[in-house]
Amino acid sequence: MTRRSSALAFACALLALLLQPPCAAAQSKDIVDTAVAAGSFKSLVAAVQAAGLVDVLKRPGPYTVFAPTDEAFAKIPKADLDALLKDKAKLTAVLTYHVLTANVSAADLKMMKDFGTAQGGRITIDATKGLRINGANVVKADVPASNGVIHVVDTVLIPK
Repeated sequence: MTRRSSALAFACALLALLLQPPCAAAQSKDIVDTAVAAGSFKSLVAAVQAAGLVDVLKRPGPYTVFAPTDEAFAKIPKADLDALLKDKAKLTAVLTYHVLTANVSAADLKMMKDFGTAQGGRITIDATKGLRINGANVVKADVPASNGVIHVVDTVLIPK
């Protein structure tokens, strides 16, 4: 290889590297700040605050969070949701059931049948038609955060 072709190959490799999208580790917002910025997780963020889990989800992680949208929370009858928000122990159990203490991509989830949650229970994974977690549809996968990844789900997951 000549000196000129070596320099050209190096320049091409450097350009390709610079044009790659940033990885999750390069994200500046953690799980909580990413959820707040999205604007569609007001109920989730309020629940995380009520349970006192903000500081936990701001730690380095890594975490995978199955984040229910505001529409997912709206599926819960108001009286049941109000009762859940007042019961810190139960709320904490429900919220930590949405958290994996690992950074798990949608591609990795599709190769699994189940996974243990931070709450201690197990979620079931079905990838036969899209990606479903305990029957909830993952409507947006692999939203990067500095301390993990968020998968948006259309239903609040309730531990058994």
